[in-house]
Amino acid sequence: MTQPSSPSPTATYRLQLQPDFPFAAAERAVPHLAELGVSHLHLSPVLESVPGSTHGYDVVDHGAVRAELGGERGLRQLAATARAHGLGLVVDLVPNHMAVPQPAALNGPLWEVLRDGPASPYARWFDIDWDGGHDGRLLLPVLGGPLGDELPHFVVAAGDGLLRYHEHAFPLRPGTEELPLPRLLASQWYRLGWWRLARSELNYRRFFTISELIGVRVEDPEVFDATHRTVLRLIRDGVIDGLRIDHPDGLVDPGGYLARLSEGTGGRWTVVEKILTGDERLPASWACAGTTGYDALRHIDGLFVCPQGSGRLFSHYRDFVTPLADEGGDWEETVRRAAYEVVTHDLAAEVERLVRTAARISGRAARPGDHAPWALRQALRELLVRLPVYRPYAADATRAAADAAMLGRAAAGARGAFRVPAEARAVDLIHDLALGRWPDEPDERDGDGGHGDSPYGADRADRADFAARFAQTASALHAKSVEDTAFYRYPVLLSACEVGGDPGEPALGPDAFHAYCARVQRDRPTTGTVLSTHDTKRSADVRARIAVLSECPDRWRDVLGSMAEAAVCGAGSGVDGAGPADPMVSWLAWQTAFGLGAPAGGAGAERVAPAVLKAAREAGLRTSWTEPRADYEEAVTEFVHSGPCGPLGAPLAALDAELAPFVRANVLGAALLHLTMPGVPDLYQGSERLHTALVDPDNRAPARFRPELLAELDGGAVPRDLSAEKLRLTATALRLRRRRPEWFGAAASYEPVRAEGPAADHCVAFCRSGRVVPVLTRLSLRLVETGGWWDTGLRLPPGGPWRELLTGREVPGGALVGLSELLADAPVALFAAE
Repeated sequence: MTQPSSPSPTATYRLQLQPDFPFAAAERAVPHLAELGVSHLHLSPVLESVPGSTHGYDVVDHGAVRAELGGERGLRQLAATARAHGLGLVVDLVPNHMAVPQPAALNGPLWEVLRDGPASPYARWFDIDWDGGHDGRLLLPVLGGPLGDELPHFVVAAGDGLLRYHEHAFPLRPGTEELPLPRLLASQWYRLGWWRLARSELNYRRFFTISELIGVRVEDPEVFDATHRTVLRLIRDGVIDGLRIDHPDGLVDPGGYLARLSEGTGGRWTVVEKILTGDERLPASWACAGTTGYDALRHIDGLFVCPQGSGRLFSHYRDFVTPLADEGGDWEETVRRAAYEVVTHDLAAEVERLVRTAARISGRAARPGDHAPWALRQALRELLVRLPVYRPYAADATRAAADAAMLGRAAAGARGAFRVPAEARAVDLIHDLALGRWPDEPDERDGDGGHGDSPYGADRADRADFAARFAQTASALHAKSVEDTAFYRYPVLLSACEVGGDPGEPALGPDAFHAYCARVQRDRPTTGTVLSTHDTKRSADVRARIAVLSECPDRWRDVLGSMAEAAVCGAGSGVDGAGPADPMVSWLAWQTAFGLGAPAGGAGAERVAPAVLKAAREAGLRTSWTEPRADYEEAVTEFVHSGPCGPLGAPLAALDAELAPFVRANVLGAALLHLTMPGVPDLYQGSERLHTALVDPDNRAPARFRPELLAELDGGAVPRDLSAEKLRLTATALRLRRRRPEWFGAAASYEPVRAEGPAADHCVAFCRSGRVVPVLTRLSLRLVETGGWWDTGLRLPPGGPWRELLTGREVPGGALVGLSELLADAPVALFAAE
């Protein structure tokens, strides 16, 4: 395993840059963030992107730092100010894709390809299947309607060499300027088409199902060099100290990419946005510190979900919603149906490309399989929907055996979808090609050895292409079917519907958490950890609030029942499709409002309504992004305003007050775990205080800081509320990490500290390097209901004395101390033996 050669951060702080929060705004925040205790600022993408972009993942120019943020001069000034305050910079890098912007000229390399076609030196940049229909042209699905209907909206500016369509402008192929419009359109290297054609006709790789983002071939050394030259120069100049790699699963060879990147950066600290599922491990060969931390999020969140209560909550959900098994009634069935829908509809073009490649390979085989296209298509679909992870890594020796076994199990299930056993052999072909295998290939010592013009040389190129595209399609399928569909169709406990999570098994116990932490400390001790990100569907504190409902499912049933009944009786609150007529959206809306702590009307509704509407569109059961139902969506919005965020939502406020002590335990407990467990914690902007945010764009608002509140706490002020209490805890833990990095870093140790007594499972504690012991309470409501700690105690390690950093009190080591005493002031404690 390759470990980073550069010093690792002790903690990073994510800033979401955008025109309303440029480098200068980040620079003004530096003194406060340095006081908070982080070691590095974590910046969202800084290269030139689509004008006005609020996220920066739509890169248009790898050679320039984004002008709207302040350009390279602004970035260098931010780095200098950060350095003066002891901070470094970690930057988000987007290697997988670029934008297809409006106008296209903003993306210079793509513009060249549109003008000059496959002969352009930039054609190798983009993952385009020139043979994938359209007479060797690149499909651009940008038209608002069928081509014939849109012809009146085209304008040819022959003098400028441009073809205009509304806000779009495209280059004209030289020599075609004077042709009649129909011939002119047919003579370009691109084909302008109706946007709906993207689903089935697209012939370039994209980011998931977003046609406005075109895949980049960074596996080509020349493309890698061109797209990374600026970032690597900034690293050599000391401006950038580390990297976050966006969506590595979109790359042909993530391991090879990371090896090349590590060589270019000199081994700088790098983490990858790799989503691990179940017991999946990051490939040991990858040259990076680890993941961005969604696996840590899953293990932290799971601790605060009651396993028995979540099961009972599901029963209440089933009674309230009465969903079909594959529409939210059963997690596995819901995932399977969503996967079939995505692979047959949204990713039809990607599947067809794989079908064409598989057919070519099969047709050239020594013993052709006579596989009909429909059989290859079905085999592909059946195999893809059965993959339990985002993608296989056929070329990675450290994962080859495990991935072969996984694909073998998926193939066994896929064969059962065929009625004729002989036709099921198509599954065997797809299975072998996904693993990069082909049994009929001759030995390299025979004849031409598979080179030159032989069919085997062509097969090798097609096989490599197939294995790569299969893995990339699998990744897109898993993301779209699980994260962006099934999570919204199974809203039983919304806190569990988070990236990397498992809504079907939302609870994890202390033993699973300790095992995970021990493994991280052993294998990837400087990996990233997160609780909130720019991509989380709900911030950590929203999830912490919702998780309490797993401890009181009957109370939630009663409160929800009373509100739903009032909605039925209330004038205008049970409108078509939004209230009782669509109980799933109703359940989701009430729970969302509770998680946000939304006040009645006004600001609360303006945040909850868009999130609920987005959930309904992503679920795709009653409305969707591409086939919206205006009447239904209006009803959803009206329901949110009149129900959860209206006068009918008053019981939510009462429930909130009743559960406040237990929400406090979850919020502080999760924060303490995140800041002290193995790995490098990444704090999302604003999350050092109470941070309640919903899915984007709600969670991507410009950052706001409270340096005066931190100053008050440092001056000895007592926290007035949970937000201040969280800030004090965060600053205390971050400063300890910065002051004593050896207690938490790669050479540190991790040992569980077990409580003793009848309520031991309600306590989570561990020791870092014999010097730090965080202690926290889990399932605090259930703890109170069963009588509290009783005589349950915790024995801090020998030595000491141990000083509790939040209160200053001291506790001797080695002695069993009652948890009711240890946690007398708060549901968490942080002990250190200096």
